Amino acid sequence: MSTATVEGAYEGALRAFKNPMLDLLHGTYAPFVVTMLALVFTAQRPQVPVADAHAEIDAALDRLRAAGYGEEGNAPLPVGSSRDLCRGWVRSGWLKRHVQDGVEVYQVSAHGVGALEVAGRVGGARTRVSESRVRTLLDAVEELAQDADPDVLSRIARLDAEIRERTAEVERLERTGAVEPVGDDQLLEEAENVLHLARELPADFARVVESIKQVQRDVVTDLRQDVRPTGEVLREYLARGKDIMESTREGRAFAGALALIGRAEHIDQLAGNLRVILGHPFAEQLPAPQRRELHEIARRIEQGVREVLHAQQQASHVITTQIRNHDPLRDREVDGLLRDVMSGFQQWMPTSRHKQAVEPMRRLPVADVGHLRQKADGLRPPAPPTPLEAWEMGVVPDDDSRAWGGPHYADLEKHLAALPREDGAVDVATAFRSAPERLRRPVDLLGLLEIAHRHGMVETDEVVTVEAVRPDGARRRFAFGGVAMRDEHEGGTADE
Repeated sequence: MSTATVEGAYEGALRAFKNPMLDLLHGTYAPFVVTMLALVFTAQRPQVPVADAHAEIDAALDRLRAAGYGEEGNAPLPVGSSRDLCRGWVRSGWLKRHVQDGVEVYQVSAHGVGALEVAGRVGGARTRVSESRVRTLLDAVEELAQDADPDVLSRIARLDAEIRERTAEVERLERTGAVEPVGDDQLLEEAENVLHLARELPADFARVVESIKQVQRDVVTDLRQDVRPTGEVLREYLARGKDIMESTREGRAFAGALALIGRAEHIDQLAGNLRVILGHPFAEQLPAPQRRELHEIARRIEQGVREVLHAQQQASHVITTQIRNHDPLRDREVDGLLRDVMSGFQQWMPTSRHKQAVEPMRRLPVADVGHLRQKADGLRPPAPPTPLEAWEMGVVPDDDSRAWGGPHYADLEKHLAALPREDGAVDVATAFRSAPERLRRPVDLLGLLEIAHRHGMVETDEVVTVEAVRPDGARRRFAFGGVAMRDEHEGGTADE
């Protein structure tokens, strides 16, 4: 035996015994841990709320201590509350703690499930070597050889032999009409082999779920580190997030198995076969727990498939959300804040006491700023505005501001009074055309119409046009229905 061989084997054994599953089985309180995991977390209840799990474990500890366990010379029991025990099991990797539908729950990890399966296998009364187990091995080896052999003629020969064997069996059944009976001992061995295979499925499903979650953590960690260009990170991890089941060895194996167990007709066929088995007289010789395990096989497979598919969907959602909301600066700030919080806890915990009150921060700290500007500069113009020109009340200034104002009612009234009348009527359009240019603004046309309405206005059927002159000399043409004033003009001025 070479030294290199011994050292390599020993290093491999050291790595194997660092596995949380073996750590659980070799611990001082391993019997208690295995018992609690098996009783609290069942096939019907794989996830248990944190508060319920603590209450059930506390009750179990009280019953075991009342029965005499944990005393000197008897099976040891751990010291401490159930909360502390569960926290230790989470740190050791035997339990997982997460939030499900808004409730914090515990769930047995893949290492915990594997330890339960090993403990159940060792503690059971199953025969180590049986015809059923050997036949299962031979069938698996034969199927592996057929899949690995690329020779077409060999495969055709095997299929022909299988067809002849099946045909001979059908002819015998048709000729005799009787099925050769199988002894109860052999049926019991086959049932135990089926249970052995079924017990390994929960651990397999749990390993697939944890491998998917590990890929999720790796993707998010790499994105948060931001050590590569964003485009490269997005291209690589969008591809992994798109089909995460192909990214792990366990995921690829599960994808192949899902083609068989993920179809409803296969599950229905499995459930029907289990009902046939449990209805056979030999099933009465099985212990009640084993009959219950047989009955739950189909449901446990469905549950495992759902958990894996849910983990895949959740991982894809987390990766997609992280990529969409990826902000390196914000992530670094959050990481720095969390490190500061953890550092503060590490400094505070050694000096704190049990149930010590912590003074809460009731307001955010105020920034220490030397001086804040209280007013803006530059609001006053560099020079004061030009003072207004003084003028007497009632005296119109010599500018054109009045020219842009409203109608000159007084001047318009005087202009109308000076016009000749035919049949006691004055045409408004004619009056506007004959007015001086300063009274022919657009607003003065409106003023004339207003005066005509006030003194008695008669509309005609014709449409007339007039040309108005704005104060800047621009001319505008307006069209409106003909209007005439028929009553005698009454002097007076309108209020300006």
